[in-house]
Amino acid sequence: MLQSEFPDGSEGHVEGLRPARLKVGIVSAGRVGTALGVALERAEHVVVACSAISNASVQRAARRLPDTPISPVPEVAAASELLLLAVPDAELPALISGLAATGEVRRGTIVAHTSGANGIGVLAPLTEQGCLPLAIHPAMTFTGADEDITRLSEACFGVTAADEIGYAIAQSLVLEIGGEPVRVREDARTLYHAALAHASNHVVTVIADALEALRAALAGQELLGQELVVAEPGGVAERVLAPLARAALENTLQRGQAALTGPVARGDAAAIAGHLAALQEVDPSLAEAYRTASLRTAQRARASAEVIKVLTR
Repeated sequence: MLQSEFPDGSEGHVEGLRPARLKVGIVSAGRVGTALGVALERAEHVVVACSAISNASVQRAARRLPDTPISPVPEVAAASELLLLAVPDAELPALISGLAATGEVRRGTIVAHTSGANGIGVLAPLTEQGCLPLAIHPAMTFTGADEDITRLSEACFGVTAADEIGYAIAQSLVLEIGGEPVRVREDARTLYHAALAHASNHVVTVIADALEALRAALAGQELLGQELVVAEPGGVAERVLAPLARAALENTLQRGQAALTGPVARGDAAAIAGHLAALQEVDPSLAEAYRTASLRTAQRARASAEVIKVLTR
């Protein structure tokens, strides 16, 4: 049985992998913080306070955590046994330094941040004051919609802690909300985060670029009774691309590099040259993006010299 000394002098217990019910404070009521707050409350923890500054955050807190008072950050910290810092990466160091200076985060408080790029080193000012530091990053994109909460139960969480007790607590919290905890070394957090950003952020860019080109190809060719090809999401171009893109993603996750198809894999240099010319007419920057991605694809696929020549002209 694991024990942790909490701010009120009591002892919190972890029976096996189940932590005691915790008083949770959240800074702040953004997309990530409120989604995690709902998930933790469903696991029978109690979100006792949260901070919210913008109108959007206030409204989000009222909708997702209606019984939770909105308080200044020092008051949120003082009320917490588990203090969850869910702020953008760039804001985290200043927030932690400020909290340490106030002295409101009491000894024994579990302090967890949700930053992907940071480990527990950034929490040093609070760790030195007797807090238990955790880095718990949900490997998921958040839009602010209700499905964010559902997706938490499908997500892995990159966890970093100072010792085995910390890892046990982090693992317990993640398992309770239905996620899968994955250990990430302190010195590997930046690489871990870069990999996730490369997958999630750049997929958005690639798909958005592909939709732009597809709309240009389809516009003005609509069949009788078919909706017009327009720039708004959810139209004909999205319906054409969605099954292909989903299949490509699933095939890659299941088969790796063997999932690759298309002109680079076939060594069809003429087709690639034609693609570049067509994209150049739509948008030169789009053509350059295609060239860069195709070159990386060709390197991974060990493509023919003809393909490499077309892509490096």
